[in-house]
Amino acid sequence: MSIQHALSIIVAEDNPRDREFLASTMSEYDLHIARDGREALEIVNSTDISCIVSDLQMPELNGVELGRKIWQQKPHARIVFWSQYHDEVYLRALSRIIPPETVYGYVLKSNPSQVLRQAIDFVFNGDQCWIDPKVRSVQARGTPGSEHISEAEYEVMYDIALGLTDNMIAQRRYLTRRGVQSRLKLLYQKLGVDRATISDEQMDAFNPRARAVSIALQRGLINDDELKKAEKQLAQWLETQAS
Repeated sequence: MSIQHALSIIVAEDNPRDREFLASTMSEYDLHIARDGREALEIVNSTDISCIVSDLQMPELNGVELGRKIWQQKPHARIVFWSQYHDEVYLRALSRIIPPETVYGYVLKSNPSQVLRQAIDFVFNGDQCWIDPKVRSVQARGTPGSEHISEAEYEVMYDIALGLTDNMIAQRRYLTRRGVQSRLKLLYQKLGVDRATISDEQMDAFNPRARAVSIALQRGLINDDELKKAEKQLAQWLETQAS
């Protein structure tokens, strides 16, 4: 009679309480616990384990960067992202790094344990992606379509969130001033900050740049973590301009 070994899974989670929850929920598996993304990557590099459950926000190496590094080395690896965030910015970041035809999952931490177990079973045992129903509508906004915000528009959205003028954006993005204004116009249309969705009386009451940033924040297109990264990138760029 053959003995069936438990599936080995790497768990990357920096919060002790969440690690305890995961260990309890996944007790039938052979778990390799990592306290942050770097520890998880070390385990990936030193073993042949290709099933990972990972938090998104972690010190040292966050879940998106961890996923990118894992998939660079093991494109067949399967990752279930377990997060409290359903912001569009995180889903957009993930969409950039997921290899074609890769099976993965995205589960919100607000779900009970049985939902997490279902997602793990789908991804690791059933060869099926599992995306939390609560984020599917957000995920859909990140797919190509008439309301899809392009990478170029995404860049200029962060530029105005950082307070850059049209002239500074033009210099940074190698555009003409008209090119910047064209990107902003498309961004405003897709965010609903234009005369097609706002009356002339209301339009006069709004600053379009500030209104666009406000809507982007509400939609999860911009969040504090990504804005801090953008601030650092801007500081680095400003240093190169000064030298």
